[in-house]
Amino acid sequence: MLKDITIGQYIPGDSLIHRLDPRTKILTVIIYMTALFIINNAIGYYFILLFSLNIILLSRVPIKYYLKGLKPLLIIIILTVSLHIFMTPGTVVAEIGPLVVTREGLKQGIFMGTRLILLVTVTSVLTLTTTPMTLTDGIERLLNPFKRIGVPAHELAMMMTIALRFIPTLIEETDKIMKAQMARGADFESGNIIQRAKALIPLLVPLFLGAFRRADELAMAMEARCYRGGENRTRMKQLMYTSLDTGAMFVTIVFLGFSIYTRVAA
Repeated sequence: MLKDITIGQYIPGDSLIHRLDPRTKILTVIIYMTALFIINNAIGYYFILLFSLNIILLSRVPIKYYLKGLKPLLIIIILTVSLHIFMTPGTVVAEIGPLVVTREGLKQGIFMGTRLILLVTVTSVLTLTTTPMTLTDGIERLLNPFKRIGVPAHELAMMMTIALRFIPTLIEETDKIMKAQMARGADFESGNIIQRAKALIPLLVPLFLGAFRRADELAMAMEARCYRGGENRTRMKQLMYTSLDTGAMFVTIVFLGFSIYTRVAA
């Protein structure tokens, strides 16, 4: 299960999505999430499904990485869909004991499940096709205008990127700790959900100790390289917009406009 978490992983490649400027990808993800919460009808969902499928195919990242990213959230998705199906009032289509299934509930459940799946899948494209350092530069450049009101753009971008970068590392370390404790007789798989959750408590102490140790080592390494924040820093590779980024932003804006139109016209 832990190895199924793909947040923070980068898959090298030379696809159109890989070649986009990180600022373009970040803005596209923000606009995509906005459009995803704007649409509220079948036509809008058909359109966003087609748009999402094209993004996934253009990224040339194997589908298995997206499916692995959805696996840890499967319970949340099923629970969300079930709550909408059984708790939404409307025209009754079936009765399962004390539970009542309504037509409006089915529609809302399918929409919400699709929304969660698309949200996780498409936002994963950002980290799967962008290196941590490039992502840092993109976030910092987007936050630069806020420096005038005292926002530490470089420091915020660095913190967010380090957090993303260390997610796979912490997952790997957790897996090692679990295997070590299982070799000593620990049981993480039997019992109900509450018992399994209690069995995970002994993992927290070594995991937190390992995280603090890695943070200390990272801080020492940055100080040894004379890191002093974002002031007067230069970059080996400068970010530059290309015609590809212009085209991608145009398509994204058209996508947002059509999403708004489908909601208003419904």
